[in-house]
Amino acid sequence: MFGKMKNFKVDKNIIKIKYEKLETKITIINSSTVNFFVPNFRKNQKSNAIENLIVEPCNIDVLKQDSYIEITTDNLVIKIYDEFKVDIYNKKGKIICEDYRGNRDPFIKNCAGRLDIAAQEGHKPTEHMDYKVFIPKKLENNTYFYGFGEKTGHLNKNGCHYINWNTDDPSPHGETYEKLYKSIPFFISMKDEEAFGIFFDNTFETHFDLGKENSKYYYFASVDGNIDYYFIYGPGITEVVKGYTNLTGTTPLPQLWTLGYQQCRWAYCPESNVIDIAKKFREKDIPCDTIYLDIEYMDDFRVFTWDNKKFPNPKKMIKKLKDEGFKLVTIIDPGVKVDKGYKIYDEGLKNGYFATDKNSIVYTNWVWPGNSVFPDFMNSDVRRWWANNQRIMLDYGVSGIWNDMNEPASFNGPLPDDIKFNEDGNIVEHKEIHNVYGHMMDKATYEGIKESINKRPFVVTRAAYSGTQKYSTVWTGDNQSTWEHLRLSIPMLMNLGLSGFSFCGTDVGGFGYDCTPELLSRWVQVGAFTPLFRNHTTIYSRDQEPWAFDKLTEDINRKYIKLRYKLIPYLYDIFYKGERDGLPVIRPLVLHYQQDDKTYEINDQFLFGESIMVAPVLEQGKKARMIYLPKGDNWIDYWTKESFEGGQYIIKEAPLEICPMYIKEGSIIPNFPELSYIGEKDIKTLILDVHTVKEGKFEYHHYQDDGESFEYKDGKYNLYSIKVNNSHKLNITIDLIKNGYNKIYDEVQINLNGTNKLVRKFENDKVVVNIDKN
Repeated sequence: MFGKMKNFKVDKNIIKIKYEKLETKITIINSSTVNFFVPNFRKNQKSNAIENLIVEPCNIDVLKQDSYIEITTDNLVIKIYDEFKVDIYNKKGKIICEDYRGNRDPFIKNCAGRLDIAAQEGHKPTEHMDYKVFIPKKLENNTYFYGFGEKTGHLNKNGCHYINWNTDDPSPHGETYEKLYKSIPFFISMKDEEAFGIFFDNTFETHFDLGKENSKYYYFASVDGNIDYYFIYGPGITEVVKGYTNLTGTTPLPQLWTLGYQQCRWAYCPESNVIDIAKKFREKDIPCDTIYLDIEYMDDFRVFTWDNKKFPNPKKMIKKLKDEGFKLVTIIDPGVKVDKGYKIYDEGLKNGYFATDKNSIVYTNWVWPGNSVFPDFMNSDVRRWWANNQRIMLDYGVSGIWNDMNEPASFNGPLPDDIKFNEDGNIVEHKEIHNVYGHMMDKATYEGIKESINKRPFVVTRAAYSGTQKYSTVWTGDNQSTWEHLRLSIPMLMNLGLSGFSFCGTDVGGFGYDCTPELLSRWVQVGAFTPLFRNHTTIYSRDQEPWAFDKLTEDINRKYIKLRYKLIPYLYDIFYKGERDGLPVIRPLVLHYQQDDKTYEINDQFLFGESIMVAPVLEQGKKARMIYLPKGDNWIDYWTKESFEGGQYIIKEAPLEICPMYIKEGSIIPNFPELSYIGEKDIKTLILDVHTVKEGKFEYHHYQDDGESFEYKDGKYNLYSIKVNNSHKLNITIDLIKNGYNKIYDEVQINLNGTNKLVRKFENDKVVVNIDKN
């Protein structure tokens, strides 16, 4: 494909290598991140995921050796050969990523039977596929793969094959599903405690084979497009995630209320039903901040409209909800009903804002409204128009927008590959932009909300691409009320986090099918630690609200929803730090315990931040479970306060009302007092759960701002340093080290090791506590 190297040119961080048939470009982004680009489809390099690429000045040496070009940075040695073969070494000379030189050789499948008969029952062979872009890498034993967003299956993806093609499939998802709603062409590879990431920034249908085809190699490939991928060196997984989110963006700090409990179903209507749901939450003393309206609130499914029979006065209803502490979030789909006289359709048609077929005729397909057209979100004028339309809902008092069906989904077959989109003068086809259609819709929605209310936008999306985390929270789509889907959700959420999507969640209780009391009880125990904590179910299922079953189920829901509200300041701190370092809320144990090989494939435990480990029960009827405590730290049972040394397996009794939780020794967990909703009362006491170590020091930073505006970006926030020194005496010092927000705490309450409660007033922005250990 490339031929032999002819010559090369160096211009600061860019090395261009001319081959017999193609020219390649290598850009050193920084000493640990390198971009490899070949314009085999389009000359210009463009990205929908990376918007503000910063190429850092760094030490680079480029030498011509006998058979290769050697590029050296402070952390890497890259050797480039004929045919654009690439091998990457660490500074010690150990090869960490090697191109595969052998022939493509799929495993032999002995198919001696009647394939025609098998096909009649639906059994189909896996088809071998040739790709226009194909990058094979050598696969070593003991290699682990993580990432890829919301793909089903286990945490470690070794041996799997995945396809990135955003797909609306309402059937129950299992481990064998290769594609779902999101396309995140990023993965992390780890071997011998050394990790790197690869981000394949190609929006066509991409394929990733992690040794399924042949255990000698893994590959990433595409049906079309350019070779355009980033190598991101660790060696720690934390450094890889930071490097990847440095490229594609970190999850921004959300509004505080969005971290509360959220209730949804298809569909709460009419208005009296919505008011009744809200009333029950308050009567039953179950905290809740948000209620959603699904598609039934619209006038015949026309987006940006209301059904005036079901909702005669939306503004009045929303104000009534707000007076009780509830925010309302409404669904918006991209499909615009074909209907003369309907403002959105008329405007879009007049201005040429809809995608067209190959004959330049506006393309239509069937979605919820019936015959529908699709906004061309690749066009900046269309995005501005869509952004301005958000004001229609916001002026009613709506607090957030839920983007659904934006793969885009369609009922009369998928959109053809050759549907045309106008990317600001550059005509592109659907096969190229399908995977970023939802991403661009989310960007328009985010920008519209931000401009309208000047608060941090709350956008929820089903479809996404790398970088969508800058604009929207995500959920894992139409799951089912089954134990299998509860189990699958844990590695899905962990891998979403590793893929940059910190603000993520599932439909708690399951969307399709009927939930059971036990399943909802166990699922809400997971949901309490999920960044997006939303119970959602379908129109045909039985009721799934916390009180819909029996008293025990209601009590368990109340217990864990209240626990969630107690932990919100800790969660908010994680988001504050995550906007800066890219690390997610939900984390696999391997992220912080890479030196402990027992953590590499744990699918049913996760870290909530760095200090809390959750080990939920995920099987029907189970009342105890085995838990692994990572090596290097001691762990405290949240419920019993018993301490355990790390590096061992333990058995934990877990009756239905108990979700096993462990606090890392040497942790500080800020708490809220009991609340029915965020903003119910001014919080003037900083409550801290302090879990000391036997000997030593540790520190924590707690963040405080107004919980909604962008003023924190201008320095209007408070930062408290909490230092603990446990030596001859136990010394705890709380300092207000950044005073930029006008509401500071009056006092601090220290809950020491779950027993002693100490209350002290702030004096000169400082609290010092000394305790004699005797």
